Amino acid sequence: MSERVAIAPVRKTVHVKAPIDHAFDVFTSGLSRWWPFDHGVGKQPIAKVLMEPRLGGRWLEISIDGSETAVATVTVWEPPHRLVLIWQINAQWKPDLSMKSEVDVRFVADGPDATNVELTHHRFETMGAEAGTSLRNDVDRGWPGLLERFAREAEKQG
Repeated sequence: MSERVAIAPVRKTVHVKAPIDHAFDVFTSGLSRWWPFDHGVGKQPIAKVLMEPRLGGRWLEISIDGSETAVATVTVWEPPHRLVLIWQINAQWKPDLSMKSEVDVRFVADGPDATNVELTHHRFETMGAEAGTSLRNDVDRGWPGLLERFAREAEKQG
């Protein structure tokens, strides 16, 4: 008999001094401008990171030699309000299509010139107790710095 494991979600919020449309665009279409290339899971060195802007689109790392590594798949695409990704990375930070943690990103306008970006990374229990807890702890430490990088980039042209 297998016991159901519950692993707490990771919730992070960042306030961006940029209109909602611009914030969404920088988060999705501008991924190469804010995602650090040393945070890759595929073949190194990375030439660019991109997200295919559509339902079923992929978050891809493209290495200098042209090889592509899928990081996530877009399961909800509601510009400029919401994006949901199935994160297909295992606890060893390797691509793994059987992994199904989820990243839900919501963009909430705070007046005409600011946006609150609310990120929830959850469903770690789909990975099993040990691996799910390990990945949860890693992303809990990692998302704040990544969101700050994103906010700085979005505010440059917001």
